[in-house]
Amino acid sequence: MSIENVKAHFRLHNREQDVQEFATSSATIEQAAETIGVIPARIAKTLSFRGEGEAAILVVAAGDAKVDNKKFRETFGFKARMLTPDEVLEQTGHAIGGVCPFGLTHELDVFLDVSMKRFSTLFPACGSTNSAIELTCDELAQYSGSKDWVDVCKDWE
Repeated sequence: MSIENVKAHFRLHNREQDVQEFATSSATIEQAAETIGVIPARIAKTLSFRGEGEAAILVVAAGDAKVDNKKFRETFGFKARMLTPDEVLEQTGHAIGGVCPFGLTHELDVFLDVSMKRFSTLFPACGSTNSAIELTCDELAQYSGSKDWVDVCKDWE
């Protein structure tokens, strides 16, 4: 079960107890914001794209941000093409609605978008459609093993 992989990941950082499981769905940005009681922008969404090789790359962005294709291409050197739901599950071990950069099945490159830096804390999913954890940007960078901060989104300012 995917949430168990995420909890095991956070157990390594002594943060397993901070993973929240909800009685209601947090599968979409709107549902997560309503369930947690925050604005949608504070939900950290994890987007999965086809990389240049076999492996995907993950971009974590604020809930109100949209990928800017031009910025994406300039940053990564290839077109932004999202994975299918089956590919997401195969690459990350998480189904759509619970995708996060923690407890991944495969080692993937993770990038964090600057759209999140305007918040003191954010809420990424934790591998299921009814879970999240509250993290600072620094904690998100640390626990996700992100490679770098990028600016590949628009419509969030």
